[in-house]
Amino acid sequence: MKTWLVAEGRRLWRTCVYSWRGWAAAWASEKTLRQWTLANALSVLAALLLPLGTAERALIIALGLLLLATELMNTAIETVVNHLSPQPHPLAAKAKDCGSAAVALAAIAAGAAWIVVLWGLWAR
Repeated sequence: MKTWLVAEGRRLWRTCVYSWRGWAAAWASEKTLRQWTLANALSVLAALLLPLGTAERALIIALGLLLLATELMNTAIETVVNHLSPQPHPLAAKAKDCGSAAVALAAIAAGAAWIVVLWGLWAR
């Protein structure tokens, strides 16, 4: 049991290190990640300061994090596509455009949640 816990602890630590390296690499090279992070920080601050319910706050925070995760996945797609297809290609463009569309949909979802939450706040 102790050996299993140590092994799982090490695995979890390595996962955290790899995740941090991914975040740091994307942060260093992707202006959009930095922009979305700022927008998300302001969104979380607003969610904490406004008189919202727990579920509303959770929704706003979760969708903001989902948007950041989607931006990271888009960065991963773009990086791999650029590596594998340095020359313009229709399939490379399609992959990159689909990643961008995923980010746009996540942003629309987060924005729509804010609209609904603020509408409910205004209607109280």
